[in-house]
Amino acid sequence: MDRLNENEFERNDSNSSEMTENINASVSTEFENREGNSNAVDATFGARGNEYERENVQPIKSENEAHEVMPPISEQTRPTNQPRGENRKKRNVKGLASTLAAGIVGSVLTLAVLPHTDYLKNLYPDVENPQVNTAGQSGNTVSSVKSVTAQPTAASSNSIADTVEKISKAIVGIVNFQQQQNNFYENQNSSQSVESGSGSGVIFQKNKDIAYIVTNNHVVEGASKLEISLYDGEKTTAEVVGTDALTDLAVLKIDAKYVTSTADFGDSSTLRPGDQVYAIGNPLGLNLSRTVTQGIVSATNRSISVTTSAGNWDTNVIQTDAAINPGNSGGALINPQGQVIGINSLKISESGVEGLGFAIPSNDLIPIVNQLIKNGKIDRPYLGVGLADLEEVPQMYWQNLPNNVKKGVMVMNIDPNSTAAKAGFKPKDIIVSMNGNAIANSSDLRKYLYSKVQTGDSIKFEVYRDGKLITLHAKLVNNSGA
Repeated sequence: MDRLNENEFERNDSNSSEMTENINASVSTEFENREGNSNAVDATFGARGNEYERENVQPIKSENEAHEVMPPISEQTRPTNQPRGENRKKRNVKGLASTLAAGIVGSVLTLAVLPHTDYLKNLYPDVENPQVNTAGQSGNTVSSVKSVTAQPTAASSNSIADTVEKISKAIVGIVNFQQQQNNFYENQNSSQSVESGSGSGVIFQKNKDIAYIVTNNHVVEGASKLEISLYDGEKTTAEVVGTDALTDLAVLKIDAKYVTSTADFGDSSTLRPGDQVYAIGNPLGLNLSRTVTQGIVSATNRSISVTTSAGNWDTNVIQTDAAINPGNSGGALINPQGQVIGINSLKISESGVEGLGFAIPSNDLIPIVNQLIKNGKIDRPYLGVGLADLEEVPQMYWQNLPNNVKKGVMVMNIDPNSTAAKAGFKPKDIIVSMNGNAIANSSDLRKYLYSKVQTGDSIKFEVYRDGKLITLHAKLVNNSGA
């Protein structure tokens, strides 16, 4: 809107025409007729060219009413010999100019003062909080515009740091102490408990008085004392619940008062190559306790041949490139949700080899752990023979085997009270099949014996003796310490 000043009104007045006189007379009369209501504030003014238009001025209804408020149309000028008309015109112009000037000044003051009052806020309460239609339709739920401020960094529930912090409370250090004989004098023997190695473990269950820890058998094997180092630095001793050398698993127990957190097992069958995993343990001893390393699942269902105190065994493992070092044995391999999906057990550490670590899958270890807690050992069918792979036996002991027989298992010794003795096995027999399944080595025999059949089953063995193929039958019984 363009503002008009007093000079512009004077310029318009000096150059007035008949139409100008008519408009001035009309406006002047209208204001004169409203003198009795001079305090009314309902009227508004709008811009039209360089003139103000009164929006609520009523139109002239008849010619008689028009003649009462307007000079005759024939008067085109204001002659000097008509003082009454001249005074009237001057009064009209002066009144119009004064009224408009007062209106302009009032508007300026209003615009200058009004923003500093609460009038607009009270009249339009939503002006300071405009609402934006988020649904594309008026009347729908909206959101308020707020000032942007810096927010403090908040820990996410999905943060791996939070996950590691939580599960680390269930990771323990295990120190294996063994008796060492010392001969100080010729006729006197003494022994002392000496630290022989260390590893890791995972607290997976807490009862009223007892908490259980799973670890590797090779971490606790041969120990006279096992010392447990907990998350808060406190130490206690552990008791062996049961061990299984073949699967390289062991369960320990400690007083539940030391335990504040336990770990949950996840479903290892859902793992795929490329899944993120994290290894937590105590590499190189307790000085680096609860070290976390990151990697991916490199492969699942790998079969690794290992040598244990119970014999050779093909262990099913998860392969990962997460760093696993001595002391990590028995520690947890977890997924991003913090579930234990494996127990770290071994790695390939040959020169030039990197990122080849292996863990026992949780689905394989859970049945073993449950049996160890229940029975203290793993009940497996027991055959009662000592075995050697045919490939490792010099051919001079093969006893005229057919040329097409290159693989099998040779019986080296027999437990006299065992199932094998009752079935008629003899040393130097070469086993080549069990229930029609080819046996290439001792790992094949154990795998079939411990995973395909159960105690009480009868097994048909095909055996070469003195170069001839014979058949033997044996009914399996429980192991007496396989």
